[in-house]
Amino acid sequence: MRDIAAERGIAAVGISGDKPDRQKRFDEKCDLGYSLLSDPDHEAAEAFGVWREKKMYGNTYWGIVRSAFLVDEDGRIEHAWYKISPKNTAINLAAVLPEE
Repeated sequence: MRDIAAERGIAAVGISGDKPDRQKRFDEKCDLGYSLLSDPDHEAAEAFGVWREKKMYGNTYWGIVRSAFLVDEDGRIEHAWYKISPKNTAINLAAVLPEE
């Protein structure tokens, strides 16, 4: 992700509800290549509409729907991807950015 973003002059960041120490372990495991911001109170998740009711094994709970957004320099969302894997984020971003 960092290579695609840097090559095209884009800042890439991730936001999760986890605390920084857990984010660090996740980044080390997945080798994300971009910074993660902590959102334990879910303010950013709610603002982006990704703090939603979820279901797993018959249980209902609230959680973050893993998503990615391409935000332009004016703060407008140009593209949104929901239920995305961190590994697919760079692929999807590269597909919508114009070649330079």
